[in-house]
Amino acid sequence: MPTTQRPARRFTRRQFLQGCSAAIAAMAGARLTHVAYADPTAPGSYNEEIMVVVFLRGGWDALNVVVPIAGADRGYYEDAREELQVPANQTLALNAQFGLHPALAPLLPLYQAKHFAIVHAVGLTYDTRSHFDAQQFLELGTPGQKNTPTGWITRHLESAPNLPPTILLPALSAGSTQAMALLGSTEAAAMSGPNGFNLSGHWHWGDPQRAALRELYTGANWLYEAGTRTLDTIDLVEASVTGTYTPANGAVYPNGSFGDNLKAVAQMIKADLGLRVATIDLGGWDTHENQGDEGGGYLASNQLAPLAQGLAAFYTDLSNAACAQDYTRKLTLVVMSEFGRRLKENFNHGTDHGHGNAMFVLGGHVNGGQVYGNWPGLANAQLYDGYDLAVTTDYRRVLSEIVSKRLTNPNLATVFPGYAGYTPLNLIQGSDPVTPPVLPGPHRLFMPLTQTGGCS
Repeated sequence: MPTTQRPARRFTRRQFLQGCSAAIAAMAGARLTHVAYADPTAPGSYNEEIMVVVFLRGGWDALNVVVPIAGADRGYYEDAREELQVPANQTLALNAQFGLHPALAPLLPLYQAKHFAIVHAVGLTYDTRSHFDAQQFLELGTPGQKNTPTGWITRHLESAPNLPPTILLPALSAGSTQAMALLGSTEAAAMSGPNGFNLSGHWHWGDPQRAALRELYTGANWLYEAGTRTLDTIDLVEASVTGTYTPANGAVYPNGSFGDNLKAVAQMIKADLGLRVATIDLGGWDTHENQGDEGGGYLASNQLAPLAQGLAAFYTDLSNAACAQDYTRKLTLVVMSEFGRRLKENFNHGTDHGHGNAMFVLGGHVNGGQVYGNWPGLANAQLYDGYDLAVTTDYRRVLSEIVSKRLTNPNLATVFPGYAGYTPLNLIQGSDPVTPPVLPGPHRLFMPLTQTGGCS
């Protein structure tokens, strides 16, 4: 059958500028300015651990997530929550003292397998009940200081002594905006999914547009270098992440943006493009009214169920115990929120802004199956300001242990300036580094390896 050759397309100046504008907008939205690769010939030379931070925006009700089920504190809890209390016999027993909310049932097998740990009575040691202030303090890593120019994850990436000198995609915020924990980073990307990480514009203009842009970015200053790196990154992501993504091991992510974002992070981890840190948000935790009674209602169905289903699917998707490429072996995932809720329910069948909180930690090197922290008690004299669960563990202590033991970055004073006296809770396996490791040299630039076969 004869073929018809398309005539060469000609573009007006207006069309060209429209195409370039779309491309530049795509670059700006991606926020990618650093392109690089790790050296696959030197295994063990660099830290390859991956940290995922899930931020629950709105302040979740930790006392109805990790519920006191016995002793005097159970009585105080029931007295304060006549409508909202989770019946002790409906919780998933963690130990003799605490039970997990029944909507979090998908996480119980991970707890029993010792891949999931909980830290209770944890949070900001700074007194604030403002969502915006608390989130900012947590993500900047400097409680009480809002003018810090960088986020705590940015400072980790900048100070880590054992990362390759060049990484393609070290940090990713899953979604349309960059997390404040990555404030000041020139290496972070924000994307809703790798399949949409491309140059915008009409398909007719795609190839000429790319060629034209590469002709534009041929200089030697920072603008030209950033443009070239961004184009290289887009090309590589498009080449590495193609087609419809099928989660492994039958993992089923929940519908909605949270499940989509978790899936996108899993896909980028498996692409082996150098991802070291990812952030994901899940909002909707500001339960001032109609929170739901007896463990049901809004908190259970709208918040806890998709959270548990998403985390369990993510862990299942990345698991492959029979394969050397079991990504859970280098994964540490932490779940945090800006604060907890008050012990006593309000008149609108909800809970107001509190203080003490809970954090979840999941991973292949987590000393799971335990509830960590110094429980302060719920008697009136033990409450913070007479209303709230007290904070007995600084949230930076939990994050410091991850940064130190798993990411092997000893520069905690840089990551969390002003935080002193760190001691591990021993919720993470590994040794706290004393001195930075000496990396081999000279460094070379390598393309990522593509793996085939059953261990994908």
